[in-house]
Amino acid sequence: MTASLQRGYDKRLMLFSGRANPVLADRIAGQLGVDLGPITLRTFSNDEVYCRFDESIRGADVFLVQPMCANPESGINANDALLELLVMVDAAVGASAHRVIAVTPWYGYSRQDKKSAPREPISARMVARTLEAVGVDRVLTMDLHAGQLQGFFGIPVDHMTALMMLADHFAGLDDDLVVVAPDAGRVKLNKQFATRMGAGLAILDKERPAQQVAEINQVIGDVRGKTAIIVDDIIDTAGTLRAAGEAVVRAGARRVFAAATHPVFSGRAYDNLAASPFERIVVTDTIPLRPGAPPTIDVVSCAPLLADSIHRIFTDDSVSEVFGGKNHLF
Repeated sequence: MTASLQRGYDKRLMLFSGRANPVLADRIAGQLGVDLGPITLRTFSNDEVYCRFDESIRGADVFLVQPMCANPESGINANDALLELLVMVDAAVGASAHRVIAVTPWYGYSRQDKKSAPREPISARMVARTLEAVGVDRVLTMDLHAGQLQGFFGIPVDHMTALMMLADHFAGLDDDLVVVAPDAGRVKLNKQFATRMGAGLAILDKERPAQQVAEINQVIGDVRGKTAIIVDDIIDTAGTLRAAGEAVVRAGARRVFAAATHPVFSGRAYDNLAASPFERIVVTDTIPLRPGAPPTIDVVSCAPLLADSIHRIFTDDSVSEVFGGKNHLF
């Protein structure tokens, strides 16, 4: 009598895309050397979302690429993307997938990670609980807005960062560089960025009198005559970023650049960026850009990083080794 029963079978990786960012999913598939799996996704006339996997996924490790963002080309908004991810997960669990991994490089509702006023929800925690409730086994994401988001999950969360690829994009820019943290919460991230660039560090004294409103009081550190790079995780309406760039220029910076992982670019973001003093604004493709982006925006693909992480998850290798264990930015 044996203490265990072994069954030999070929482990399978299957990659599927939602409608939030199919271009990124296609790039990831190309890096992995696989085809995107066939899936039917549509929205009924009453706005309900429908999903069906068009081939068997039984026993496979199913990776679902779906950032929780809007996509003007496919006509879905951020809430549609979240719900579509949930129905994809539920369909995969019901179809007997071995593991279901949500690849959501942009984690929606991430800025609602705590109560800032009485009677507010902690929406980021609610999203985590909902993903777990429908049966997600693992989450692969990038540059979370706050460290405590990982603690909202009771399942493994692989937290990637675009810090290195963004820093490498600026390699050879200038010798006299200073990296500028947009607020105190981003100091650790910016310090690592500055170390990789061999640059100095400055900090902006920022206050938020209201939601999506920021006031820059002063620049702490020496930026005079230097090339400044303001590094953040998100650019939303770009009002704060524009004010930050103008403050750094007033403090004497010779040139100003910006870098961020997630190009949310909502509201008047394009107008603010076009009117800002930035020579270039470098972002990744976690979120697809809507039409009309200013020519100063450069997009660096995070597909190679995500593909490497997906392969390591599939083969049960160390994911943290992608960064040498230095992907803890909080």
